[in-house]
Amino acid sequence: MLSQTVEYALRAVVHLASMSPTARTTEQIAQATLVPRAYLSKVLQSLARGGVVQSQRGLGGGVSLVKSPDQLTILEVVNAVEPIQRIRTCPLGLPNHGTHLCPLHKRVDNALAMMEQAFASTTLAEVLAEPSRSIPLCRFPNEQVIDDSVAEKHSQPKAKSKAKA
Repeated sequence: MLSQTVEYALRAVVHLASMSPTARTTEQIAQATLVPRAYLSKVLQSLARGGVVQSQRGLGGGVSLVKSPDQLTILEVVNAVEPIQRIRTCPLGLPNHGTHLCPLHKRVDNALAMMEQAFASTTLAEVLAEPSRSIPLCRFPNEQVIDDSVAEKHSQPKAKSKAKA
């Protein structure tokens, strides 16, 4: 339900929160989060425009959070890159529905509202403090990338193999 852009933004911001208040370069963030550097640069620009991160040029510079991890919610990160689109009118454009949602779209909007509330009530500090008792779906943030070739392997699409005749 969340886009790849939102996923990458969350990875980057959780990484920055784990390093807070130390600034990190785009390259360091990309390597640690397995996010392609070029795409990460665009995501970080959106996060900066949204007031989530700030960047400082020069020696000792880099990207850092604007707020402390205990003051920054997941919803603020999501809204900075791709705000959750609640359903206000019939998505099919049916004129007889007006602002009254059909039962299906009302349930979808209710689910979006619950997701929005969960994100609004969860700070980055809470995410970092949560003990990990299960096998993670991804290696981040518990396992850092050590070798650049690993990050490159994960960020590049696999080449299609040609069938031999």
